[in-house]
Amino acid sequence: MTSTETTTNYLARRASEVNECLDRLLPSSDVHPELLHKAMRYSVMAGGKRIRPALVLTSGEAMGAKTADLLSPACAIEMIHTYSLIHDDLPAMDNDDLRRGRPTCHKAFGEAVAILAGDALLTLSFRVLADAPLNADRRVRVIQEFSAAAGSSHGMIGGQMADIENEGKEVSDSTLEQIHREKTGALIAASAAVGGIIAGADDDEIARLRAYGQRIGLAFQIADDILDVTSTSEQLGKTPGKDQAANKATYPAIHGIEASHVRARQLVDEAVETVSTLGRDTSLLQEIARFIIARSS
Repeated sequence: MTSTETTTNYLARRASEVNECLDRLLPSSDVHPELLHKAMRYSVMAGGKRIRPALVLTSGEAMGAKTADLLSPACAIEMIHTYSLIHDDLPAMDNDDLRRGRPTCHKAFGEAVAILAGDALLTLSFRVLADAPLNADRRVRVIQEFSAAAGSSHGMIGGQMADIENEGKEVSDSTLEQIHREKTGALIAASAAVGGIIAGADDDEIARLRAYGQRIGLAFQIADDILDVTSTSEQLGKTPGKDQAANKATYPAIHGIEASHVRARQLVDEAVETVSTLGRDTSLLQEIARFIIARSS
C-alpha cells in the first residue's frame, strides 16, 4: 500500500471482518435484558475505524498467526474500547452528547443504562478472551496484556484519572505525555503486542511490537487533539472543541498546532523504524502508523 486511501480500504475490510465477529459475540437485543443488550449493541456497532482490532489482526498475521485465532481477541479489545467511550462520555466525565456521529449512549438510553452497558462490555470482553481458541499459556498472556492496559492504575484508567486531575492546570511535557500514553496509548500498544503473543513471537519481538504501539498510540492522541481544534462535528462524529472548553491538557494547547504535527510525525517515524527491524513483512503496520496522523476523523 502506498496511499492513505488504500490504507483506508484495508482498514474498512478489517473492520467488516471484526463487525461480523462482534455481531456473533454480542448478546441479541431480543434476549432479556433487552434494553441493556440494545444499548451494548448500539454503542459497539455504531461504526468507528476499528484501529485497535486491526492492529491485533495485522501484527498477528505479520508474525505468522492465523486470522481465526486473532478475531475474537480483536473483538474483545473493541469491546473494552467501546466501554471506555461510553463511560468517558458520561456527564460525570467528559459530558458529551455525540459519539461516532450519533447521540452518546447515555443520551440514547439514560445514564444508568449507559453505565451498565459499559460494565457489561468490559466483563464480556474477558469472557471472550477466556474462550479464545488459544493454548492456555498464550490465553493467559493475552488476558494479562489487555487487563494491564485497560484496568491498571498505570494504564487507561490511570490516564483518565490524570486527565481529570490536571484539567485547568499548567502541566509539564512529561505529565502531558504520561496522560496520553496511558489514556490512549496503553490500549493501542497492547493491541499490537497481543498479535505477537498469539503468533508465538519471542519476548524481543513482542517488545518491539509494543514499542511500535506505544509510539503510534501517542501519535494517535496528538492527532486527535489537533482534529479537536481544526475539524467540524460532521468530520469528527463527535463534538469538536470539547478539550479546549474543558481546559484539558493537550498538545496543541501547550505546544501549538505545528509543533504538535512535528511531534506526531516523529513518533510515526520511530514506530516505522521499530517494526522495520523485525525481519518480517511489516508494511501494513507501517502504513497504519502513517494513516494514524493522515486521517481526517
